[in-house]
Amino acid sequence: MAVPKRRMSKMKGRQRRTHYTAVTATVASCRHCGAPARPHFACPSCGHYRGRPIITIAER
Repeated sequence: MAVPKRRMSKMKGRQRRTHYTAVTATVASCRHCGAPARPHFACPSCGHYRGRPIITIAER
């Protein structure tokens, strides 16, 4: 089993972690109501997915 021979310095570990960034979620517009919604997810405002009603949204 591979085991590090020496302790990795703080700088080396931080240099490796520079590419660990959070990715922002992609947002598209809903085909039915035009509200912003994530692709491949049902619209949170109207409940439609690919032009069909999937979930029922309660009126406020």
